Amino acid sequence: MTDAAPTDDVRWLTAEQQEHWRAFRDGTALLLDVLARELDCDSGLSLGEYEVLVRLSEAPGRALRMSELADDLAHSRSRLTHTVARMERAGVVRREPVPGDARGVACVLTDHGWRVLVAAAPGHVESVRRHLVDVLDDAQLAALGTAMQVVVDHLRTPACERARDQADVSDVTAASA
Repeated sequence: MTDAAPTDDVRWLTAEQQEHWRAFRDGTALLLDVLARELDCDSGLSLGEYEVLVRLSEAPGRALRMSELADDLAHSRSRLTHTVARMERAGVVRREPVPGDARGVACVLTDHGWRVLVAAAPGHVESVRRHLVDVLDDAQLAALGTAMQVVVDHLRTPACERARDQADVSDVTAASA
């Protein structure tokens, strides 16, 4: 909070809302940090790279258009492009043109990428289980999943997506200036 006087039109959080917000923020940050560290230590993959491999492994032909992959992962196009370029250099994915679409590019899971995912998955699943799934009872886990799906659905509305796209353009413009 700054020294500026609060404005009357701000809907400040109640003490209880603040407590829940901070628990969510801190819990998410700590959870993602430990999952990322354990995954990297065990497999050399980042969480983002692992999610790319998972999404491709679940797709027909183990391939997705880059735009679809970005949407599925809730990543900016530029962030995904950098991640996929790094993964391509490691030989776990390859990019190829989409047949019949001169501008379309697909990301394809390679056989090597499949083996990397198969090797990484058991340790990562155990980490997710140890730090989240087994810490909560079934009702808490269901409530968490249900609540976060509401948030995901909200953030994937056209208005929120337009705002995110505008922010991405601003970030790219600022970086190139």
